[in-house]
Amino acid sequence: MKHSTLEKNIGLMSILIVIAISLGGLAEIVPLMFQANVIEPVPGLKPYPPLQLAGRDVYIREGCYNCHSQMIRALASEVLRYGHYSVAGESVYDHPFQWGSKRTGPDLARIGGRYSDDWQRVHLANPRNLVPESIMPGYPWLNAATLSAAQVESHMRGLAMVGLPYTDADYASVAEAVKGKTEMDALVAYLQDLGKYGPKENLQ
Repeated sequence: MKHSTLEKNIGLMSILIVIAISLGGLAEIVPLMFQANVIEPVPGLKPYPPLQLAGRDVYIREGCYNCHSQMIRALASEVLRYGHYSVAGESVYDHPFQWGSKRTGPDLARIGGRYSDDWQRVHLANPRNLVPESIMPGYPWLNAATLSAAQVESHMRGLAMVGLPYTDADYASVAEAVKGKTEMDALVAYLQDLGKYGPKENLQ
């Protein structure tokens, strides 16, 4: 087939492009699905408990991922600033994962434990109280919004359907775990867990 003929037949060219991309994608993606370091969780990692899962839902609902990634790249400048680069095993139980590439704000992959719960609460309610130059919006209404145990349990059961190892004991713990808790409590719990089980050594 002459190249000029292919260029003039847009339908045929489109089909061949799709085939080429599909083959390339299969060659790159499928092998990764069978590598242990991609499909196995890092040591100690478990599916999010009820309160943290609710916080993750709040994080996604409020669009936090639009400004904060959770993926530290294997670059010297990123490792020096944020800590060890992200590994796939940290996100095994994340559906969807929060890697992203947009950073209006800092990466949050290792934010857990870096600040106190009180600092997180003040910062989330009004970031400028702690960081005057911040352009992050405040989320004070999260302090008044209470959690629904039924909704959290429903989400856990949905995640179990796609492979997360939640048990009957996990479902039974939901009501007590979220009793009297607000969306702010949940979001702080989620943020404080980020990076907890990731590699700790700082690469230079």
